[in-house]
Amino acid sequence: MSSVQTNSTFFDLSIKDGVKSFDQNYFGHGKVLLSGEYFVLNGADALALPTQAGQSLSVKYEQSFDPSLSWSAYDSNGELWFEASYEFWNFNIISKKHASDEKALFLQSLLRQARKQNKHFLRDDVNVHVETKLGFPRDWGLGSSSSLIYNLAQWAYISPFELLFKTTQGSGYDVACAQSNGSILYNLGESGPLWSPVLFDPSFKKQLYFIYLGKKQNTQDEITNYQSIPSPSSSQIDEISLLTRMMLTSTTVEDFSKVLSEHEEIISSFTNKTKVQDKFFSDFSGTIKSLGAWGGDFILAASSREKSYVKTYFQEKGFEVVIPYHKIILTESETERRENDDRVIH
Repeated sequence: MSSVQTNSTFFDLSIKDGVKSFDQNYFGHGKVLLSGEYFVLNGADALALPTQAGQSLSVKYEQSFDPSLSWSAYDSNGELWFEASYEFWNFNIISKKHASDEKALFLQSLLRQARKQNKHFLRDDVNVHVETKLGFPRDWGLGSSSSLIYNLAQWAYISPFELLFKTTQGSGYDVACAQSNGSILYNLGESGPLWSPVLFDPSFKKQLYFIYLGKKQNTQDEITNYQSIPSPSSSQIDEISLLTRMMLTSTTVEDFSKVLSEHEEIISSFTNKTKVQDKFFSDFSGTIKSLGAWGGDFILAASSREKSYVKTYFQEKGFEVVIPYHKIILTESETERRENDDRVIH
């Protein structure tokens, strides 16, 4: 067997019964939105960080006179959490196990949209077996859907952004993260998504921590709620964009913390939501910022105190998942070291 690698796509050439076939493998990173939450939907610049862990998608084929698609999804512990099969013509659901109707129908919508964008997608007389594997717990909100969309789009030879925008709501920063090997500055302009790589490898990263609150947010619901209120003014959008760039140029954890606080104040005032630090962590020695949808998923903690203080503080409040910055965020050096695109966070 020989193998060929192209970016995040791997093709394994095998011969079975004298017939050559390609097994395909894809990988998309997870995501963290460090700045610009909510406002990124209105054109604000956002600082987005791909995670080391992500999601893989592998495809195997076998000849068949009655082709179908079988799909199996595994979590970060290697446990099967979704299993379904679809027929090829309309991707109607044939069967499902461990799968809610919502999940099975969401995958169906992705497959149907992929077919609309590429009419040749899954038209051959072959059975197709797909396996996806997550490198982070499903409930962490680090991009299980966006990495799936990116991987499926690569497989179907279509635009991941068009697939995203045709099937879900969102800015697309998470899809950009799925295909990036380092920090990006993201903007959803009138002509579509724009992003560029930026250097964000702060000297004070050992003083930054991600804490999981255990309350996974429904991003689609949060976006719907946000879009039901009046849009931010151009000056507010400009303020968030400025703070995003100030994050990139901060040289000390103290300066960075001031930017985080200003960012939190603007979002809190606009959404009429209490800042997470005021609500739960007012006695913390440092600064805390919500990430992405407010009220759940992860928060960022910045503190000049020692690691033991930060870890003990949150664990005493019942939050066991406290991850140092360098253990979750993808940097260039980690990209060079990564060989198998299968990092797992526990």
